[in-house]
Order: sequence, then C-alpha cells, then structure tokens
Amino acid sequence: MLEELPAYKLRPVPDDLPDRWMTGTQNHEGLAGGKAAIDYLAALAGDAGATLRQRLVAALALIRQYEQRLAQHLLSGLAERPQFKVWGIADPKRCGERVPTVSITAPNMTPRQLAEYLAEREICVWDGNFYALAVSERLGLEQRGGFVRLGLVHYNTTEEIDALLAALDELPKTK
Repeated sequence: MLEELPAYKLRPVPDDLPDRWMTGTQNHEGLAGGKAAIDYLAALAGDAGATLRQRLVAALALIRQYEQRLAQHLLSGLAERPQFKVWGIADPKRCGERVPTVSITAPNMTPRQLAEYLAEREICVWDGNFYALAVSERLGLEQRGGFVRLGLVHYNTTEEIDALLAALDELPKTK
C-alpha cells in the first residue's frame, strides 16, 4: 500500500520503499527526543517486563492508575468547594471514565483572573477554550473566557493538589 500511495517527496529521492517517504534530512534531534521519551517511560515500570514493549505497557498502566488517584483527590477536594463548577464528570468514583484534566469555573472571576491569581501563587493552570470553541460556546462559557484547565500528569503530587485547593480556599466565598 505504501508503494501505491502518492508520496510528497524531493525529486532525487527514489520511488523504492522506504526511501520514497523520506522528505530530506531526518529530524535527528526529534528522533533522539523520541527515544529518550520511550526510555523514560519504560524506566517508570522498573523490572515489570522483559521486553521494551512490556515495560511500556506496564508503565502506561501505572501512570493511568496514579493519575486516576490524583484526579480522585482533586475532584474530592473540589466537591468540598461547591463555589467552583467542575465541567464534565465530577464524581471522584468515576475517574476511570475521564482523563485527569479537570475544567472549572468560578462564579465571580473570569477564567483569566483565576489563572492569574493561581499563577501568583506559583500554580500553573491554563485558561481559555483550548480549541473546543463549539463546546465553550454551547456551554455559554466563551463570552467569559472559557474555563480554567487543571491538568494532572504522572509527575504531579497530592501535595501540589492540596496547595491548589488551599489557594482556592483563600478566595472570597460567594453566596
């Protein structure tokens, strides 16, 4: 099939595979970065497999479990703070049905104001619509600036989530 598909290529590149799909000098730094990322992920699994693939599968399973625990911690904390609206699945028991990225809004602050407030406390979050313009419009959030995205990944900690929740607690409560 790769022989039949039209290939956008440099004229001197032969039509034989695999060369016909080479567009010039390879992205060596990208290849090195990709290998480093694979090695990093495989190392997270420790001795969980004999092959690289087994270690990667094990590492990704461990990352998923850990990120679900982080999301449960965050969603539980946000449930105790009803002044913040969680968009999407908010039940901590349903973290297996969602990614560990949580979108919130606050009643008396725009997403930008909340993001700047948290940035002043060295808590990195993002505000906007994140290219989900139709969703943001449909939810009626676009005119206020979208929402705040709290992105959790495997190198975050529960202590960082606690710092976020403490910073949210410092905001004036609304009625």
